Amino acid sequence: MQVESVQNVERWIDQSAMSDPAGYAAAIAELPSDIAALNRVVQGLLIHSDWLAAYGLDETGFQGISRATLPVADRLRAIFTADKQQLRLPRPPGGRAVGTCRDYALMLCSFLRAKGVPSRVRCGFASYFSSAWEDHWVCEYWDRQAQTWRLSDPQIDKVLKDRCRIDFDLEDVPARAFVAAGQAWSHCRSGKSDPARFGHGDVTGLWFIKVNVVRDHYTVNGWETSVWDGWRAAAPSRRTVADDEIALLDGLAAQPEQPLVEVDPGWPS
Repeated sequence: MQVESVQNVERWIDQSAMSDPAGYAAAIAELPSDIAALNRVVQGLLIHSDWLAAYGLDETGFQGISRATLPVADRLRAIFTADKQQLRLPRPPGGRAVGTCRDYALMLCSFLRAKGVPSRVRCGFASYFSSAWEDHWVCEYWDRQAQTWRLSDPQIDKVLKDRCRIDFDLEDVPARAFVAAGQAWSHCRSGKSDPARFGHGDVTGLWFIKVNVVRDHYTVNGWETSVWDGWRAAAPSRRTVADDEIALLDGLAAQPEQPLVEVDPGWPS
């Protein structure tokens, strides 16, 4: 990850509307500060909706399954309502809150910001779930000692690490395992990578990479959710990249942290 000035980096200590823990700051203050320990805390609170079977569970054991990302304050309220024990104490898999990779990344980001560590949620693609590059969200944090950004994937606990045969440090995810959306866009535009290998399920290609380029730009500007999260509602005729979008997308891909450019996704229609 690129080196940035301290002045630029410090802006990612501030909580966003989604990451703000609100009345749960005291509970977070009791948590350890190192990344590995915080990853384990997050893993003890959440379970991914797509991986229930890996823990011997199915949807019938939960009251509704939603892919909607909740603000951290709302998520923690639900967690404490179900189980009042301290955050550091892991819930059994069936007692965890159901979310997606973005919920994991957002919660870790919230915890790190509360500890004074510049952090941000990143949208991109991971290579460790299948032979393709799968749509995925992780947390990026600032390593003050090395003066560089590092990636952490709090979703991957021992169960998923074994399932996916992951052999790298999950507190320092390497570039071979995760690329931010802008990097994927640039690689595909230059011919270095095949757009068909990037996507979510059977929705792949340059259009999906475009979606993630915009989502990544929004999230580093404090909009972890936005109108761009409705990509599933896009009609097939809208799943294209227009010629007049290329320059804008090239710019957002190269500099996702630039001041927010609001983009109309043009769906559903």
